[in-house]
Amino acid sequence: MVKWTDEERKVISSIFSNLDYNDVGPKALRRCLIVYPWTQRHFSSFGDISTAAAIMKNAKVAAHGIKVLHGLDRALKNMDNIKDAYTELSILHSEKLHVDPDNFRLLADCLTIVIAAKLGESFTPATHTIWQKFLNVVVSALGKQYH
Repeated sequence: MVKWTDEERKVISSIFSNLDYNDVGPKALRRCLIVYPWTQRHFSSFGDISTAAAIMKNAKVAAHGIKVLHGLDRALKNMDNIKDAYTELSILHSEKLHVDPDNFRLLADCLTIVIAAKLGESFTPATHTIWQKFLNVVVSALGKQYH
């Protein structure tokens, strides 16, 4: 079980309160699919994602990016029990979708880049450390079923 300080909880909540899900979610997933093209194999039903330009204008990619970001709300609301909160999603991604668990980390890294760009100077090294801890717990929870 992860222990969170009041400051960590405050920083994480603050980041979420400043997010435009409709902007950040699509940007993070697009970045992941473009920078790490092998992750595209899980999105074959999304239509044309054969080029960066196609990914950038693909409405299904954008919608899924928003869905993923809203999925992080589950962690925010269950910070004291993130692993159990993600059990169902871990099972889905491991047993049905067969997603490589490393893809969760890649997407988390892309999300961090997008958020850092949005928040600018307010995304300090201390803030980054707290955010990274949060995402590491989520990534671990999503990969739990694989272990």
